[in-house]
Amino acid sequence: MSETVQPVIGLEIHVELATATKMFCRCKNHFGDEPNTNVCPVCTSMPGALPVMNAQAVEFSMKVGLALGCSVPDYTKWDRKSYYYPDLPKGYQISQYDLPLCANGHMDIPLADGSTKRIRILRAHLEEDAGKNSHDNPRHTGVDLNRAGVPLLEIVTEPDLHTVEEVGVFARQMQRLVRWLGVSEANMQMGHMRFEPNVNLHIESNGKLYKTPIIEVKNLNSFRSLEGTVNYEIRRQLDEWRADPDGYVMGKRTKENRGYDDATGRTVHQRHKEEADEYRYFPDPDLPAVLVDDAWRDRVQASVGEPSLARKQRFIAAGLTEEQADGLTQDVATGDLLDDAVADGADATQCAKLLMGKAAALANEQDCTIAEVGLSAKQLAELAKLLTAGDLNATAGGKVFDAIIGTDDSPKAVAESAGLLSVKDSGQIE
Repeated sequence: MSETVQPVIGLEIHVELATATKMFCRCKNHFGDEPNTNVCPVCTSMPGALPVMNAQAVEFSMKVGLALGCSVPDYTKWDRKSYYYPDLPKGYQISQYDLPLCANGHMDIPLADGSTKRIRILRAHLEEDAGKNSHDNPRHTGVDLNRAGVPLLEIVTEPDLHTVEEVGVFARQMQRLVRWLGVSEANMQMGHMRFEPNVNLHIESNGKLYKTPIIEVKNLNSFRSLEGTVNYEIRRQLDEWRADPDGYVMGKRTKENRGYDDATGRTVHQRHKEEADEYRYFPDPDLPAVLVDDAWRDRVQASVGEPSLARKQRFIAAGLTEEQADGLTQDVATGDLLDDAVADGADATQCAKLLMGKAAALANEQDCTIAEVGLSAKQLAELAKLLTAGDLNATAGGKVFDAIIGTDDSPKAVAESAGLLSVKDSGQIE
């Protein structure tokens, strides 16, 4: 039996926004505090408590949407999505249904062969996060509502991804984007970013097209688990279809939610997937609509700045290697450090060697970004100029680098006082 298999994958990405307070109340938005300390009548759903919208969260969401080329409509609203779990005590989540804040965008991702692929963004809507259930005690489930009400941006792609590699690249690019824009720390160990892939297969066999049922795998909080999930689901669905070609198909099997077991590398059944009508969406009567005028939209658009991929390509055009350009576009401040040093007259490749060498090693030791190691653009430019001119050799340059980190000292002054400057006067050499 001849067959052609095409995986069809869409992603839902949940991004916790780095606001100081929660989405609809003024409780602190902070990870790691004692359970149920960042709570109030609003986020614990006390009778009579009313939500008040966090404007910063709306602006952060618009910023992501505009960076993805989405349209931001003049009018959008809040809806209630009804379901009950212990970590959502009011029995519904405030979300957005038919009028999302951002819609119809795209992200271009780089592929291994040097080409790029466009992944369409269906929507990016804003909602509140739920709390967290804890199963540490065998007798009962604990509920921590510190996370309940934290602003959550849900980004939904079209099913444009077809390989595990594409999924991994896209997810990493999305993490880089939200960090680049300063809207989220996107730390997956802290739950700031979670992935939910929707996977099925289109299989052509003997002139007939088969489509396996769509499987959504919930709450993946690492690239490893995301890639492992997609890889496993492709293999599992193909095996299921081969065992029952006419039975394991859409229409005969319902959509399904599954979870991923890191220990075994397998997905496990959780429940049949709900459809939109089961959530009983309706407009939230306690919240006004969000009205976005041209002035607000233009102001947010101006804050987006140069995309990281565009800056990376610009750095490569200036002579940096792919690895250097990639490392120096992990965050805005590090890229700015290079740009400012070059604007001061330094050679871009010499600066990149310093930043991706000793500065990157120091950043790794200190668990911080390259821009945070304690080197100013002025110091970087001066040190790079000394090395380019041959006034310092590489060994002496390394010593000067170590001496100026965390200080305001001039690299040239440090080199002179330590007797590290190269002697070029022939008479003095003689």
